[in-house]
Amino acid sequence: MTSMVVLGLSIATVLLLLGAFWATTRQDRRGRVSAPPAEVAPLETPLAAPVGAPGHVGTDYTDPRTIGVGDRIEIHGSPARVLGAIYVSWQGQKWTDFLLRDSSRRLQWLSVEELPGDPPHLEVKLWNDVPTQGMVPAKSMLIMEGVEFYPIERGTAAFRGEGDTGLPERGLLDFADYRASDGRLLSFERVQGGSWTAAYAQPLPPGSISIVTRAS
Repeated sequence: MTSMVVLGLSIATVLLLLGAFWATTRQDRRGRVSAPPAEVAPLETPLAAPVGAPGHVGTDYTDPRTIGVGDRIEIHGSPARVLGAIYVSWQGQKWTDFLLRDSSRRLQWLSVEELPGDPPHLEVKLWNDVPTQGMVPAKSMLIMEGVEFYPIERGTAAFRGEGDTGLPERGLLDFADYRASDGRLLSFERVQGGSWTAAYAQPLPPGSISIVTRAS
């Protein structure tokens, strides 16, 4: 009789231990499955200050939208002259590209665009040419100088020229824009079916540009 009682108690103890182990295992797996995945903060493209912010555009620093053909300006203290401008429109968006010649007689494009928002923002970019070596803009990722660029926008825009731009007075402009993970921008362009050219830039921070003298 005593042996039967001891055997019964032993079996009960084993069942309790197995039940506790099984419950612990289920709780651990349930905790791992329900844990939310880690979130990665998205990359943000740096923008200039709000257009309508009091004490900023046109007050603390030059409003780049007021640049005109023939003006002498400085970018980060480096002098340049505005030779010409093209005014571009595409699907309701409008921007201006200024052709500059710096003190070493190098030509560069400066683009100024007002982006929608509340309040709206200005995006100002100084573009530097990169060798394309016969490349054409792809509809997927492409590699330029060892950097991966991903497509963000492409289309055909209308433009009107002013001053010395080396382009027709009016015409159509094909473009394809890309962005790298570090925020660098790459743009392919061609005018009226010509050869593709490419340039890349980072947005300039507010206060980078000053107008030294206005065109007469």
